[in-house]
Parts: sequence; structure tokens; C-alpha cells
Amino acid sequence: MKVFRGLPNAASRAPCALAIGNFDGVHRGHQTLLAHLRQAADRLGLESAVMTFEPHPRAFFARLAGDLSKAPTRIANLRDNMSSLEKAGVDRVIVEHFNTLFASLSPEDFIRKVLVDGLHVKWLMVGEDFCFGARRAGNIATLEEAGKRYGFEVQTLPAVQNKGVRISSSAVRDALAQGDFAEASELLGHPYRISGHVIHGQKLGRTIGFPTLNLRIAHHRPATSGIFIVKVHGLAEQPLAGVASLGIRPTVDDSGRVLLETHVFDYAGHAYGKIVQIEFLKKLRDEEKYHDLATLTAAINRDAEQARAYFDAASRIPASSATDRI
Repeated sequence: MKVFRGLPNAASRAPCALAIGNFDGVHRGHQTLLAHLRQAADRLGLESAVMTFEPHPRAFFARLAGDLSKAPTRIANLRDNMSSLEKAGVDRVIVEHFNTLFASLSPEDFIRKVLVDGLHVKWLMVGEDFCFGARRAGNIATLEEAGKRYGFEVQTLPAVQNKGVRISSSAVRDALAQGDFAEASELLGHPYRISGHVIHGQKLGRTIGFPTLNLRIAHHRPATSGIFIVKVHGLAEQPLAGVASLGIRPTVDDSGRVLLETHVFDYAGHAYGKIVQIEFLKKLRDEEKYHDLATLTAAINRDAEQARAYFDAASRIPASSATDRI
């Protein structure tokens, strides 16, 4: 899969079937849309392409308004979204930088400059509530009329439902915010995981008996935060048990930087630079700020004991039930 930051250059603008959206988390609704995209591309002999945006448009406008609380939380980082799109059979992804210039494009300029001249779109699929262009003035009818003029077909996808409820990024965010990883997994079609390179941290954990793998979180509003029971993929043939903290570490850091720190039980190998996946199983508690390091250490001890008890209990359950729990 090829990934472009902005529109491809002229040599890479082969005619394509295109889907447009934010695709945060690439949940089951997205996966259904991408399956239609793949089928259309194969039928028409085109490359399949996805256009997504960075930052999320709502995050851009929230920052512009000076109220970041209006920005959506992020389900997945860019790496994980790209991996999911590749698994769905997408040939190329255009990550469009959403800025003032892009936001000010009129619907007609977006169609002509981006879809027609920039991407050579021949088939287009969007969600049934898709709006675009400055002040969201463009809609499905705008696209269909332009398709007749410029020679591209427009398809919409009705909302995909789970148990009578629409599958959406908002629904996934709600499940993650509540620590309901079973519901999030059902909406995503896979367990909730965050991946990344293991980086060097302050190495404070090893001084208190809890060395951690550190993954930087580029965005500032993850869809979940707190202390979690996790499994770690990528360090051994089988996933390893652990306990993780996702957040701003208020006791030891006042920078506001978000970090995912994972203590892997009974592991002493070298991990720096490796790509790992942290799979979330259960939320233990929210982040807290402690008045000293000794209190923090005692809290981590309790978290680790709960996590070990969880895995011990799971190992004693018959295989079918243990799989449901883990």
C-alpha cells in the first residue's frame, strides 16, 4: 500500500475508486465500506484509494475556536489506522493535511482540484451523511451532479448496525471511555490495541521495581486513559501478560505529554526500538496524582497484584471460557 501526504504527484495519479472519511479506528462500518470499495476497484480495473485527514477536521476547528474539549478523542494512531486500511486491501491512502486552506475550498473547487484533477476519481463512495467544502456546503446531491459532468460514479453506504445500533467511531469512543473493551472489540471487529516503537523514557520504573515499555502517543486526547490489564504482542511468540498506564503521568510529569507505559510481567529482554502491540483487556482504575513516590509505588503494586490475579484466574478457566475473557 502506498501512502501519500497530500495529493500524489502527476506520475502517481492513476484513475482510482475512492472512499473518503476519517476512518478513526477502521471499525466494522468502515470495513464494510472498504469491502465495497475493493469490489468496485476490481470490477472497474482501478486502484482502490482512501482519502483521510490529519488532523481530524473537528479537532482542527476545535483548536481554531480555542476549545480543545470539542475535539474528538482518538481511537487509533496513524500507524494502526494505516495497518487496518492495508489489511482491507486498499492500494493507496492520501493523508490530506486539514488546514485553513483546505477547509476554505468550495465544494466545486474540492471536486475539481482534488477529486478530478488531483486523484482522477472514476468511482466514489462516501457515507450517507457526507458533507464537504467550506461551511459543509457540499453534499451527496452535489457530488452526484458533478459526477455526471466529470464522469465519475457516486455510491453511498447506509449506516452499518450492530444489534440495531449504528456502528460509528463515536460509539467506539463511548465504549472505550467507559472501559468496555468487549463492546469496543465487537464494534471494531478485533480487540482494542495500540502499537508503536518502544522508546527510551525517564527509566523511573526500574528504580521502583517496575521497568516499563514506553510508547509515545502523538495525539493529546486518547479515547481511553487510566490503568489497565493488558497483553503485549511482539516480544515473544506468545503474547505476554502485563499492566499498563495510559495518560499524562501526573505524579512524575507536568508536561501534559501522553505516554503508554507497560510493565511486562517476568520479562527481562531488550525491547528498545521494537514495534509492539498493547492489547487492552480490562480497566482497573483512572489515573491519579500521588503526593510522593512511595504512595505511587504502593498503588502500582496493587495494580500489578490485580493484574496477576486476573491472569491466574483466566488460566484456570476451561479453554472456551478463557478465550471469551481474554
